[in-house]
Amino acid sequence: MATTHAPTPTPAAAPVTGGRTPAARGRGWMSTAVAAAVLLVMLFPLFWMLNTALQPDAGLVEVGWVPTRLDLSGFADAIADQGVNLLTSLAVALGAVVICLAVAAPAAYGLAQFRLPGARSVVFATLITQMVPGIVIANALYSAYVSLGLVNSYAGLMLADASLGIPFAIVLMRAFMVSIPREVIEAAEVDGAGRIRTFVQVVLPMSRNSLITAGLFAFLFAWSDFVFALTLNTTDDVKPVTLGIYQYIGAHVGDWGSVMAASVLSAVPAAVLLVLAQKYIAAGITGGSVK
Repeated sequence: MATTHAPTPTPAAAPVTGGRTPAARGRGWMSTAVAAAVLLVMLFPLFWMLNTALQPDAGLVEVGWVPTRLDLSGFADAIADQGVNLLTSLAVALGAVVICLAVAAPAAYGLAQFRLPGARSVVFATLITQMVPGIVIANALYSAYVSLGLVNSYAGLMLADASLGIPFAIVLMRAFMVSIPREVIEAAEVDGAGRIRTFVQVVLPMSRNSLITAGLFAFLFAWSDFVFALTLNTTDDVKPVTLGIYQYIGAHVGDWGSVMAASVLSAVPAAVLLVLAQKYIAAGITGGSVK
C-alpha cells in the first residue's frame, strides 16, 4: 500500500514592495538623507553669501536667516565698483581657454596616437606639474615677465592662467583620444588627408566632449585665479574680479553687502557654464575610460 507524504511547507517569502525589501528601502532612505545633509552643508556658504548680499544695511553679525525685504543696492554698488573687473576676468579667462586648447589638443593627440618614445614619461611629468604650488610658478614667471614686458598686460595674464589648465587638459584629452579607433584615422589618410587635416576635421569633432570639458575647466581655473593676478600685476591696468574683491576687504570693512554681492556676481558665469555643459562634462570625463 503506497503511502503519501504531505508536501513540505515552504517558508513564506519576505514582503516586497516595489521590488525591494524593507531593509533595502531603509538603506535607500538613509543614503538619500546623508546625501541631502552633505549637499546642504556644501550649499550653505552660497546661501549665506546671497542672503548677506540682499541685506546690505545689516552688519555681518546682524544678518537674519531670511531677508525681510529684498534690497538690491549692494548689487548696484558691486556692479559700479567691480563691473570693469568682471569684464577683465571674462576676457582673460576666454583668452586662457583659447591658448590652453591650442596647446593641449595637439599635444594630447600626439601622445595618444603617435608612438613617441617616452610618451608615458611625458604624461607622468605633466601630472607632476599639477603638484607645483602656484606661488612658486608666479615668482618664477615674474622675473621673466619683466624682461619680456608682459607685466601688467592682458597677454601675460592669459598665458599664465593658461598654464593652470594645460596639464589637466592634456591628460584629459589624451585619455579620450586614445580610444579613437586607429582605423578611422587611417581611413582619412587613405582619402588624402594629411595629419593636420585629419586632426582638424576628424579627431577634433570626435573629441568634442573632451574639448568642451577641458575648455570649461581651463575657464574655471583662469576665472578663479588670484595668485597670478596678484603677483604679475603691479597696477590697476589689468585687475580681475578676484583681485578686486581682495582689495574690497580690509581690516575694518563694513560694507559686507557689496562684498557678498560682488562674490555672487563673480560666481554666476561659472555656475551658468557648469549647468549648460554638464552633459558634456560627464561624457568627456568618462569617455576615455572605455576603449
